[in-house]
Amino acid sequence: LRVLEEAPPRRSSDAVMQSRCNAASAITNALFPSSSSSSPSSSSSPEGNPVVRAALSLLFLFRNLSSLSASAASPPPASFRPLQAVKMRGAPVAKKPSAAGARALAFTSPESLSDWLRHRLPSDSFASWGVKPGTKTVHNLWLELSLGETSLLLQGEEGLVGSGAGVDPSSQHQLQPPQQRGEGLPRELSLLRTVHVATVKIRNAAGAMLVETHQLLSDGTIRSRRRPLSEKMKPGESIEEAVSRAVREELGGEAKVRIIPGTYETRVEEKASASYPGLPAQYVLHSVDAEVEGVPQEVEFSTEEVGECSEASGEVIQKAVFVRRHFWKWVHDDMDGDGELPLPLG
Repeated sequence: LRVLEEAPPRRSSDAVMQSRCNAASAITNALFPSSSSSSPSSSSSPEGNPVVRAALSLLFLFRNLSSLSASAASPPPASFRPLQAVKMRGAPVAKKPSAAGARALAFTSPESLSDWLRHRLPSDSFASWGVKPGTKTVHNLWLELSLGETSLLLQGEEGLVGSGAGVDPSSQHQLQPPQQRGEGLPRELSLLRTVHVATVKIRNAAGAMLVETHQLLSDGTIRSRRRPLSEKMKPGESIEEAVSRAVREELGGEAKVRIIPGTYETRVEEKASASYPGLPAQYVLHSVDAEVEGVPQEVEFSTEEVGECSEASGEVIQKAVFVRRHFWKWVHDDMDGDGELPLPLG
C-alpha cells in the first residue's frame, strides 16, 4: 500500500500530449524570442518570422507524436502474460484408451513380424499358420497391417498401451527382448488384432439371405465360412464405399447393390481368429441390409475373387494365401436368434 501511495499517478496520453505541446512552445520561444524592441530587420529574418516559428513548432510536435504512437504499439513487457488454463487436481482421467487411439505396431517386413510374434504367441498355434487348412500365413497378416486393414495392438491391465499409430515395436520400452523375458508376453500384456468389417445382408424377394458357404484358397484348401458377404474395411473408407467394393470384388462387376436405408448397425465381437490361431481378435462389425441385381436369386452359385491379391507383389504373393473362389447359397433358417450365422470371422 505504501508503494502504491508513493508512486506518482500515471498520466493519460492526452496529458502527455498537452505537456509536449507546451514544451514545444517553450523551446521555440527560447530559441527565437520575440521582442517589441527588436529592430525592424529582425522581422524579416527567419528567426523572427512567425511562419517559420510555427513550422518549427509543428515539426517538433509531430516528431513527438510519432514516438508516442510507437510506444503505444509496442508489445507489453515480458512480465505480462495472459492467464493460463490449469488442470485441476482430482479431475476425472480416462484410464483405458480406446482401440482407435492405441498404438498400432508396425513392421518393416514379414520376417520382422514373424520374428516378433514367434516369442509372443503359443508356439504350436503360431506354427499352424498357413499349414492348418483354412489358416493364413504371417505374410497375410503383414499385408493386412501394411494396407491398414488390420491393427495389431498391445493391451494390459490398464488398457491398451500407448496412443497414436504406426509405431515400431522395437522402440517401445514396455517390450523387452524375448531372451530377457522368456517365451511369450508377460501376464500383464497381451496382443489384440482389431479389424473393421463391412457385413452386407443381401436378401432376395423371398426373404432368404445370401450366405458364403465356403471359399477355395490359393493353396487348394477349402475354408468354411457360412457368413453373409463380409469385407475388411480400408482406412478412411465409408460403409457405402466398403459395401460397393465388397460386392464388386466378391460377386463380380455385373452385380449392382442397393443399401436399404435405415438398416445400418454396428457392434463389437471379440473371439479367437480362425485365420491366425492363437491371436485374439476384435471385430468391429458395420452391418447393412441390401438388395443386389446381377446374381442368381434362387440357386447356389460361385464367383471368382478379383481384388484380394491385387495390392500384393513379389514374395508376398508367393507365400501368402488368397481366396480364389467364393461359393454362395440362399438360406432361410440356418441363423441364430439374432439373425447371425454362428461361425467366427477370419
